[in-house]
This record gives sequence, C-alpha cells and structure tokens, in this order.
Amino acid sequence: MNIDKQVRPRQALLPNTDKSCLGIMGGGQLGRMFAHAAQAMGYKVAVLEPEAGCPAAQVAEHHVQADYDSPEGLKALLALTKHISTEFENVPADSMKELAYDGFVSPSGDCVSIAQDRLIEKRFFTRCSLRTGIFPTPHWGISRKEDVISAKDDLLPGILKTVRLGYDGKGQARVRNREELAAALVSMRGQPCVLEKMLPLAYEISVLVARGVDGQAVVYPIAENVHRDGILFTTLAPSPSVSADVAGAAQKAALTIIEELGYVGVLCIEFFVLTDGTLVVNEMAPRPHNSGHYTIDACVTSQFEQQVRALAQLPLGDVRLHSPAAMLNILGDVWFSGNSDTPREPAWDQILAIPGAHLHLYGKTEARRARKMGHITFVAPTMEQARAALHQACGILGLAAPEQA
Repeated sequence: MNIDKQVRPRQALLPNTDKSCLGIMGGGQLGRMFAHAAQAMGYKVAVLEPEAGCPAAQVAEHHVQADYDSPEGLKALLALTKHISTEFENVPADSMKELAYDGFVSPSGDCVSIAQDRLIEKRFFTRCSLRTGIFPTPHWGISRKEDVISAKDDLLPGILKTVRLGYDGKGQARVRNREELAAALVSMRGQPCVLEKMLPLAYEISVLVARGVDGQAVVYPIAENVHRDGILFTTLAPSPSVSADVAGAAQKAALTIIEELGYVGVLCIEFFVLTDGTLVVNEMAPRPHNSGHYTIDACVTSQFEQQVRALAQLPLGDVRLHSPAAMLNILGDVWFSGNSDTPREPAWDQILAIPGAHLHLYGKTEARRARKMGHITFVAPTMEQARAALHQACGILGLAAPEQA
C-alpha cells in the first residue's frame, strides 16, 4: 500500500544559484541543524516559525514569522522557496498539503498525518507486517469509559498514551489495572488515547532511513537508545546489543515501511527488542531524530545533509559509519546544581578536553529543567572508548551514567 502515489518529475535544485533556497517548517534545533547542513552545501534557508529568536531563525537567511497554518505565512514561504520540509511531526498536515499545490514538499502531508496519530500509525504498521513480519505493540483505542471495560485483560499492565501530540514522556501514564486505567483516562481530559501493552523490553533501537524522489533508499547502522523519564538520554551507534539477524530484520523492515509510504526524506523508526529477541515496531518520526544526531560526527553523510539532499532532489549520500559513537543528550538540568534555581554554565572546557568530544548547543538562551539544550557526541576507534568518554562526561556534568552505556 503506497500512501503517497504522486509522480514527481526529477527537478534537482542545484546549490549556489539565485533560486537555491530551501524551506523548513518549524524553528527548533532540528531546523537549526538542517540550516547548518544546507548552508554548508551552498543553499539559503527560509524558516516558517511563529516564535521570534528561535534556534533555526538565528542562523537562517529568512524567517517568516507566522503561525504554521497562516495563509499569509505559507504564501510568503512559497515566495522564497518551492522546496519545503518540516523539522517536527506536529506541523499541520493540511499546511504541508497546501504547500504541495505550488511546491515540492517532503515528506508529504499524507505521510505526516499518519505519524501524528498513534492509532492510524499502528494500523499502518499492522498492514506493513504482511511484508515485514514485524508487528506493533498490542494495543486498544480508548476514548470512553466503555473502552476501558472492553479492553482485553492481557493488555494490562500497560501504558495509556494520547493519540496525538504526546512526546518526551508527556501525555502518557503507566497503568496496572482497570481502576488505574479509568483514572488515567480522566487525567487525559477527554483526549482520545491508546492503551499499549507493557512488554518485556530488553532495549530499544532506532533505524534511520532515507528515500529520494527517484525511489532510491538508504538505511543507517542500528542505533541503541536509553531513556530517562521518557526523554532520550544516550544513543550508541552501532548498537552493541543487537544481533546481526535482528539488525538485518529491522533495516529491511524500515526500507519496506518507507517504500509503502511512498516517502521522500528522512524517517526515523523506533523498534523494541524484547527479552526473547522478538522485534516490535514502536513509532516513527517523519524527520531527522534526536537518536540520529550521532550521524553529524560519525557518518559520511549526516541525517541533516541527507534531508537536504532529498529535499533538493539530489542523489542520497553515503551512510557509512566511520567511527563508533556515543551520544549524550543535554537537558537544562545540567545548568542547575542540586535543588538550586540559579543556573550556572556547565564546565564545557572540561567536556571538550575529552578526546573525541563534539559539543552541539542549540542556541536556547534560557536553560530549564527537562528542556533539550544540546548534545555531545563522542567518537572513538572503539565503542569501549566512546562509552568511557561518555561516562567521563556524565561525571563532569553530575549525571549518573546509564548501565547500558
């Protein structure tokens, strides 16, 4: 089943010309890193974002300051560029579809709309399982009290998630029984939800895949993730835990999924690996992903350069990993000592003294707890050395290093 059946003529937008401008919906750190990659290749960048001084607008040549569904804003963006992507999945899908009438949009609004709704996404993964053999987590849509009653017993204990908008641990609650499920549904304030069965998780992996307008697709090495409080904490690439068989199955499934979508651009798909080795597809993000940041420093072609290539309708780049990498997500918490409310700058000089350390800060002037402020990637000749550097950095920043890393 191909979601997006549009036949697009191959009209590459070459760099370093008067028309060499690429557009991005959203002004966060992913848009900022997209802009860096585009500018390095000779493109100008136009950002549509309502917030003044956002990370992407700090570096882009053009900032259309407007709401994502503003007709005037969309028109202004199209006046600057006809090649437009997105840096987050909750951009209005209708806006992406509207832009596609006069421009080349990747990913398409149809693809974005699937990733915006957990139930629709799981139904899509279930259809893909006919080819991949890999299923989503057992689940049940819950919007009313009656749905709580009709949910199967074997879905509990589980996790109740809002169907839309929840991310980084927000919009979800762990439930052990029907009483807790009913209470959690009330706490979601009437939002449609999905109950997902809790599974015996060994670890989580990310598969980063990209597809060009010509149908060419490439898949990056498997990355292994550790979360804290629902927020990505570390990523190791290549995954030290995954077997060759599981890695191959996950990469093959990712290539199938992106083909079934008729997708153009960079797509990240998260999988669970269970304690018995079973592979379960969890969710996808229609954009570059936090777990793919290691590609900037450890791969021949970063996920952001890949997004630029796909959007400009150029050949995709080499996805080889030239060095093992350990990525540490940096939240605003490291600006605060203990229970203090007074921020102080972390010891970046000590971090940068660690061999193989690459610091990336996102231009956010206000540090807040749980706010993504940057990341550090450690590259080394071996994964053991990269892990050791990550542990050293955790000690400097006052963080407990994860056992898996």
